[in-house]
Amino acid sequence: MIEYFKTVDGRITPVEKPEAGCWINLVAPTGDEVRQILCEIDVDDGFLRAALDPEESSRVETEEGQLLLIVDIPVLEQSDSSTRDVQMYTTLPMAIIVVEDYVITVCLEDTSVTRQLANGKVRGVQIGLKTRFVFQLLLRVAGRFLNYLRRIQRNFTKIEQRLYESLNNDELMQMIALSKSLIYFSASLRGNEVTMEKVLRGRLLKLYEDDRDLLEDALIEVRQAIDMANVYSSVMSSTMEAYSSVVSNNLNSIMKVLTIITVILTIPNMVFGFYGMNVVSLPLPFAWFPALVSILACVAAWAFLKIRKLY
Repeated sequence: MIEYFKTVDGRITPVEKPEAGCWINLVAPTGDEVRQILCEIDVDDGFLRAALDPEESSRVETEEGQLLLIVDIPVLEQSDSSTRDVQMYTTLPMAIIVVEDYVITVCLEDTSVTRQLANGKVRGVQIGLKTRFVFQLLLRVAGRFLNYLRRIQRNFTKIEQRLYESLNNDELMQMIALSKSLIYFSASLRGNEVTMEKVLRGRLLKLYEDDRDLLEDALIEVRQAIDMANVYSSVMSSTMEAYSSVVSNNLNSIMKVLTIITVILTIPNMVFGFYGMNVVSLPLPFAWFPALVSILACVAAWAFLKIRKLY
């Protein structure tokens, strides 16, 4: 999908074809759409295809006056119905390409980072001011990470409350999914931080004072998101270790009870086995005698274990 946008009367407005000072948004472009952009605009082919690799890492580079800025953006994966309402988050690369008269964004999915801008829900955005527009995109990426991290924290709180009531595999699988999400976020945020710091040095893009403040705000939010991801990851790891200890302790208690029951039930087997032996020289008492001995022996064994606090 190819979309063209331009700022008209202070709002982002769709246009039919590329114009000077417009924003070109490519979402999961096909080969024909990529070739169409290459024919319409003088842009490096490698830059345009860079974000089509989902494993592409965050980086920044320049080539013949063109700038390629790749940042990771958070996305929500589809929930697995087998694990109730678990939500799994991951990241995808988004390329921001700055050429002479255009800003081009390329991503494999249509995300809220660009969709709210495209729908005109964000005011005060001037696409013609390319550097500022790029930094506004970076600020929205950082804000989206913070938003998703808060969602993860809320989901974790709900799962933790359910774990207090019932410890089962569904809740544990949900915690594992959230823990993986935090790992993805931490790695992507660190890459974004390094990329933004390179841009902040001012060697790749000409920075004006207001633009520098905007990029610094984005960088602050990225660092805040890194701290949040680390804290949530530590808390989640500690909680999972605690629940693992609880499960192990419960299992030990169950095994202890079963072992005691087995020991006590062994006594009647011994008594009845001895009574049932065919011993001629030793007269044995009446038939009720082994049952009485078994009961008394079991009670005595139970009392001994109780006194020794083994049960």
